[in-house]
Amino acid sequence: MFTIASASAQLEIGDTLPDLKLKDNQNKEVSISAFKGKTVLVDFWASWCGPCRKANKTLVPFYKKHKSQNFEAISISVDTDKVKWLQAIVKDKLVHTQLIDPNGFDAASALLFGVEALPTTYLFSAAGKLVAIDPTEKQIIDQLKKK
Repeated sequence: MFTIASASAQLEIGDTLPDLKLKDNQNKEVSISAFKGKTVLVDFWASWCGPCRKANKTLVPFYKKHKSQNFEAISISVDTDKVKWLQAIVKDKLVHTQLIDPNGFDAASALLFGVEALPTTYLFSAAGKLVAIDPTEKQIIDQLKKK
């Protein structure tokens, strides 16, 4: 039954950006639905995930280059160790929104989105609709060009 529940919770293309509230790296509560109106990339990762850390090296310059184009990146960590998460943010020089749902793959946000592996990213249009799962840079740029 749990498997059925989590499978039905997985976001699908066309679904709306969830109204999810999590703590950021400053311990402030952030609602990801507040970013509706921007093209939003939601990135699930963890400090212990090698491919995630490698992806951060690409995401940081991409975000800096495109943030002025009504673009926001929101990284949601499923780390269970908050200290290691905070250290990874500093080490990887992450400047975009950093949130934590510290329950590993059992995190409510990971279940809601249907995260099965890390890293996994979700691209939402400015209208707040899911347009791609694990998009390429080209797909993100194409979405930014849409008015």
